[in-house]
Amino acid sequence: MRVLHSLVLSTALVSLPLLASAQGRAVDPAVYEKLDVFAHVLEKIRTSYVEPVTETTVIENAINGMLTSLDPHSSYMNEDDFKELRQSTQGEFGGLGIEVTMEGGLVKVVSPIEDTPAAAAGILSGDLIIRIGQRDVQGLTLKEAVDLMRGKPGSSVRLLVLREEEKRTFPVTITRAKIQVKPVKSRLLEPGLGQLRISTFNDFTESTLVSHVRLLEEQNKAPLQGLVLDLRNNPGGLLQQAIAVADDFLTEGEIVSTRGRIPGQDARYTARAGDILNGKPIVVLINGGSASAAEIVAGALQDNRRAVLLGTKSFGKGSVQTIFELPGDTGMRLTTALYYTPSGSSIQAHGIVPDIVVKPLKTPEQERLQLEDDDLPSEAALKGHLDAGAAAAISNTRPVRADLPATIYATVPAKSPSNTLAGIDGKPDAQLDRALAVLKTLVGAQPTAAKTGK
Repeated sequence: MRVLHSLVLSTALVSLPLLASAQGRAVDPAVYEKLDVFAHVLEKIRTSYVEPVTETTVIENAINGMLTSLDPHSSYMNEDDFKELRQSTQGEFGGLGIEVTMEGGLVKVVSPIEDTPAAAAGILSGDLIIRIGQRDVQGLTLKEAVDLMRGKPGSSVRLLVLREEEKRTFPVTITRAKIQVKPVKSRLLEPGLGQLRISTFNDFTESTLVSHVRLLEEQNKAPLQGLVLDLRNNPGGLLQQAIAVADDFLTEGEIVSTRGRIPGQDARYTARAGDILNGKPIVVLINGGSASAAEIVAGALQDNRRAVLLGTKSFGKGSVQTIFELPGDTGMRLTTALYYTPSGSSIQAHGIVPDIVVKPLKTPEQERLQLEDDDLPSEAALKGHLDAGAAAAISNTRPVRADLPATIYATVPAKSPSNTLAGIDGKPDAQLDRALAVLKTLVGAQPTAAKTGK
């Protein structure tokens, strides 16, 4: 299992001299007093706690507590965690196949990963895991909960899940597996019109995306005339992969900028010449499960007027985590910067608002309960989240774009599942259905001249 902490990463190997800051400022004498207190507490635990404890475990927990108190995405990684992180960015790891975070003392699902045991078991974004095996999640750290859900491929774990939007709890038994993430799927929706579904940003996402575009062109026996880029329930991944994917569709302009305190964190990334779609229209699908690297791509294409965004507001994770290697093959994940869209806005705790808001079809249970909104998780709901400030926040409404046909904003009557386009998973997908209709309108409004591709 991979957790939400690893969504946008930049890797670094640094030395950490004791009590030396990056700016070389003098250390407050009170720090030494607190370190003395720490040593006394550790000794009392060692000699007086009711049960024997392992000092190294206590220290690791203390380190992790120090980091997690900063924000929801900073954490300590022991040897196993660090190894798993490396595996996850390489597209293969063991577990259930869900991206999780902690909310209100419970494990909250950001999104299930496609083609994994969790997805097959029906786990949804927003589900709360309240019991793992015989252990209640309340009182556990996120790391402890994740460790309980880990295990050898082929073994099973029983979860008790709370689905708040349906006001019910239910048990589900999931068989663990070795997860091999296929970052991109594709299909032709109609002649000339394709769909690319990116589920994560690992080491192979951009190269796989390019291959799928070529595959669609082969299936179409001609260049594509338009594309639906589906980033829904994509929890993110590697920053450089997000930049590369956005660059594939842009000929110029800024993609993203990052701002932080340590050298190298202030950076501005711009697009190279060329566009693999030769300027053909793109509709990007996002929702509350679209986070971090997925939001970088969506924000870059929206601000550069390269794509129309459709769906619901994204998760709102606009922070960059740097991975620091520590002694003993351990590491720590530390939030070191915020990223900004080309317009200069930070989406941290605010999310990206689509140009066209389209909600998914409701389940029969949601219809029965007359629920109006989906209940996907968000960065703003996480305890201790960073706030980029109102001045840097993206507005909750998007102005109507004068460069687009007015008809794409027209109110569309709701469809029933029976006459709604099916998604890649075979289920009726109202958002994809509307995206295809918008894409057709954009294709019809395109000039005939084409640009030179990459």
